[in-house]
Amino acid sequence: MGSKARTGRERPDRSAKGLPDRVRVPVRLLLVGINPGMRSAQVGHHFAGPSNRFWKLLHESGLVPEPIRHAEDHRLPEFGIGITNLVARPTPGIDALGPSEYAAGERSLRRKVRRWRPLVVAFVGVTLYRAVFGRPAPQAVVLGPQREQFERADVFVLPNPSGRNANFSYAQMLTAFRLLRRHLSATAPAFATGLRDLAPAAPPSRKSPGRTTAVSRPSRSRPPGSSSTAGTPDS
Repeated sequence: MGSKARTGRERPDRSAKGLPDRVRVPVRLLLVGINPGMRSAQVGHHFAGPSNRFWKLLHESGLVPEPIRHAEDHRLPEFGIGITNLVARPTPGIDALGPSEYAAGERSLRRKVRRWRPLVVAFVGVTLYRAVFGRPAPQAVVLGPQREQFERADVFVLPNPSGRNANFSYAQMLTAFRLLRRHLSATAPAFATGLRDLAPAAPPSRKSPGRTTAVSRPSRSRPPGSSSTAGTPDS
């Protein structure tokens, strides 16, 4: 009985459906996954795989000011962050996705970005970035900010945080997420200010009013890593 009581609030199996977009305008950062994994589809939340490091990376990089779990993905808009997927259909692996799904997903994503107007679109996975921008596998892709834009938004590439992604160490993943945090602080200083406002307030100073220090725009140097990600959904 006790076990049933604890699991009574589990969401119904949604594996045949996609995940809801977690977005509220204005959007400073839009995170884009390739498609939901089966676990995420079952529980109805993004990046819910037990070995996925996404939520840990989000907090440890400073992109969100407090730890949050996949079940709290609806809170991302509180921090100026939105999340969506290129393809809505859940699969056990990305090998099950067809070219027509990628094409339809890109058209849908472009419409969303034009409507939401994020400052930065971060593609979570090198494979996803290759698919959207037509980068063949032999062509190196480095993590970090890219030269091209996506519907007038800056483009950033993050590693796939799946526990099955052996192409990047956790340290490399964290470096990329931290670089995104710095990029956002330079692109949208209000993003950093908003995160500070959510932190516990420091005792007021009686000496002089507080000053805002400008953050210089990060250079185009990027953390190492150019291999494509493992053939698993990003969430």
